[in-house]
Amino acid sequence: MSTTVTPAPPVTPSGPPGSTGDPTPTPTSQRVRWLSLAALLLGTAIAYLWNLSINGWANSFYSAAIQAGSQSWKAWFFGSSDMANSITVDKPPASLWIPGLSARIFGVNSWSILVPEALMGVASVALLYLVTRKYLGHWAGILAGTVLAVTPVAAMMFRFDNPEALLILLMVAAVWTMMKGLEDGRWRWLVLTGVFVGFGFLTKQLQVMLVVPPLAVTYLAFGPRGWGRRIAQLFAALGAMVVSAGWWILAVELWPASSRPYIGGSQNNSILELTLGYNGFGRLSGNETGAVVPGGGNAAEGMGAGGPGGGGGAWGETGWLRMFEPAQGGQIAWLIPTGLVLAAVALVLIGRARRTDPRRAYLVVWGLWLLVTMAVFSFMAGIFHQYYTAALAPAVAAVVAGGATVCWSHRDRRWVRTALGISVAIAAIWGFVLLNRTPDFVPWLRFAVLVVGLVAAVAMVFADRRSVAAAALIGAIFAGLAGPVAYTVDTIATEKSGSIVTAGPRVEGEFGPGGAGGPGGRGGPFGGAGGQGGPGGLGGPGGQGGPGRQQQAMPGGAPGVGGPGGGMGRGGDGGGGLLRGSTPSQAMVDKLSADADDYTWVAAAVGSQSASGYQLETGHSVMPIGGFNGSDPSPTLAEFQALVAAKKIHYFIGGGGMGGGGMGGDSSTPSSQISSWVQENYTAVTVDGVTMYDLTQPAG
Repeated sequence: MSTTVTPAPPVTPSGPPGSTGDPTPTPTSQRVRWLSLAALLLGTAIAYLWNLSINGWANSFYSAAIQAGSQSWKAWFFGSSDMANSITVDKPPASLWIPGLSARIFGVNSWSILVPEALMGVASVALLYLVTRKYLGHWAGILAGTVLAVTPVAAMMFRFDNPEALLILLMVAAVWTMMKGLEDGRWRWLVLTGVFVGFGFLTKQLQVMLVVPPLAVTYLAFGPRGWGRRIAQLFAALGAMVVSAGWWILAVELWPASSRPYIGGSQNNSILELTLGYNGFGRLSGNETGAVVPGGGNAAEGMGAGGPGGGGGAWGETGWLRMFEPAQGGQIAWLIPTGLVLAAVALVLIGRARRTDPRRAYLVVWGLWLLVTMAVFSFMAGIFHQYYTAALAPAVAAVVAGGATVCWSHRDRRWVRTALGISVAIAAIWGFVLLNRTPDFVPWLRFAVLVVGLVAAVAMVFADRRSVAAAALIGAIFAGLAGPVAYTVDTIATEKSGSIVTAGPRVEGEFGPGGAGGPGGRGGPFGGAGGQGGPGGLGGPGGQGGPGRQQQAMPGGAPGVGGPGGGMGRGGDGGGGLLRGSTPSQAMVDKLSADADDYTWVAAAVGSQSASGYQLETGHSVMPIGGFNGSDPSPTLAEFQALVAAKKIHYFIGGGGMGGGGMGGDSSTPSSQISSWVQENYTAVTVDGVTMYDLTQPAG
C-alpha cells in the first residue's frame, strides 16, 4: 500500500537570511531583492567577460577543435581536432558544440570561443540562485550564487574552453529538475533530470556520473508518493539518461570507421574503450593506456613530488586531505570545512520535519554531491588536474548557503549561535592558512581575515541582539569570501592558457605542472629540477623547453622532447609541446599558407597541442599525429606514407608532442616511426627556430 504525502511548502523568507518574514513583501523589499539579484548576475557577467581575450586561445587543443567544427559539420558532430577529420579530441564533443556554433556565426577568435563559456557561468550562478531561493529564500539564493561566482577555480573555468563550464551547468540543472520532481512527483521532471545527466556524459563522460548517486538517493528518500512510484521514476530517469547519451555513442559505433575520424585517446579507435579506459576506470586505478605518464598515480615512481616529504605519484599524493593540499586548497577548499559544519547543524535543526521537507532534501543532495565527488577526487590514482575541482564549486556554495540560512533562522538558541561562531572561526583560520601559502600576495589580507573572522565568531554568540547580529554577519561574510574574491580577481587579471591551468597566484609547495619547483617546493611530473617549472616546463633552470633544448631529461629518467622548438613546456618559441599550443611566427604562417588549397593538410605535427597553434593561425587543417599525447596509433606509418604519396600533406613540423616518441620517446609508437621516417627521407629546414620538412621534396 502506498501512502500519499503532501510536500512541505517551500520557505519564502522576505527579510535577511533565515527570517521567515511577511509572505507578501513590501514594494521596498521587493525592489531590494531585484536590485540584489541584478547586482549578482551583472557582476558575475562583468567579471567573467572582463578582459576575456587575455586568455587568447585558452586551451588551444579545444580551440582548434572548435575552429574545425566551425568549418566542417562533420568535425562539429564528432569533435574532430582538424577540419579534415583525421582524429577527435579525447572527449565527447558536447562542450564543443555551442562555441563551435558561435565561431561559425561570429568567426574564429578568442571572444567567439570564450564568451559562451562565460555565459554558461552566469547561467550556472542564476540557476543555483533559483534552486536555493525556491526552498530557502532570496538571500540564501544570493549567498549561494555569490559563493559559486567567486570560487577561484570556477571563475577560471567559466573563462576557459575546457568542458567544465557546460558540465557544471548541466549538473546544476539536473539538481534543479530533481528538486522540482520532489515538489509534485511528476514524471517529466525525472525524465528531464536523466536528459541533463546524459548530455553531461557527452560533455565529460563518467565524471558526470558522480552526481547520480546523490540525485537517486535524495529522490528515493524524500520524494513524494510511494516507494514503487519513486523507483519507477528513477528508472525512467535512467532510461532518459541512456537515450540522451547513447544516441551519439551509437552513431559513432555504427558509423564506418573508414568514414569518420579516429577516436582520440583510445588505442583501438573505440568510443567505448575511451569511455571505460582512458577517461573512465583508468582515472581511478591509474592504468590509463596512452596516458602521458605511464601508470599514473602512485605507480609512477620517480615522477612524484620533488621536495622534502614529497611522495605520491605523477598527479599528486592521494588521501583524505588531497583537496586541502597546496595544489587544490586555494582553488576550491576555502569554505568546505565551514559548509560541512553548517550543513550538519542544519540537518539536526530540521530534525523531525516531515519526510518530504525540501530543505532537508536540498542539503542532502548538495552534501552528497560534495562528499562523493571529494572522495573520488581524493583517491583517484590516475590523471588528476587542479581544475577538476571546479565540479565541487556548486555543492560547496549550496551547503554553505543552505546550512547558514537554516542556522541563522534558529539563532535564538544559544547552542546554534555557538555553532555559527565556530563555523565562522573555522572559515577565518582556514582562510588565513590558505592565504599564508602565498605570503607575497596581498600580504595584509590574511591577517585581516583572521582578526575580523575571530571577532565575528565571538559576536555570533551574541547574535540574538539585532545590532550585534548585523555586525557578526558582515564580519562572517568578509572572513569567508575575502580570500576567494582576491584569488578570483587575480585569476581574472592573469592570462590563463595551456592544458593545465590554476586559479590565483602561484602557491609555495604547489604540486603539478605549473607548481613551484624550487627549494621547498615540489616539482610536477614535467617540472624542472632546481627551478620553477612553468606550465609543464621541462628540466633545467626555469623549466621551459625553448628552441634547441633537445633531449633534456624528465624526472625519472624518461627522455624529453627533441627537436628545435620542441619541449613539453610553454612552447612559446615555436613548435609548442604537450601542455601548450604552438605559437608560429608570421614567416611560418606565410610558408604554411602558400598553396594551402592544394593539400588536405598543410602540415602534420606530433601531438594535438603542437598542431593546434599552426591550424588556428593559418585557418587550414594541420594533422595532429598521435592525438593529444602523441601516443594514439593514428595514423600508422603506412597510412601516413600513403597520404604523403598522394600529396595530401605538405609539411611535417618537427619537435612538439613527446618529441615524436609518444610515451616518453618510445620508438615503437607510430608517431616515433613517422618522425624517424621523415627525418631519414626528407631534408630539414629551419624557419624561425622551428624545424620542418617539405614532404613533396624527398631528400636526394
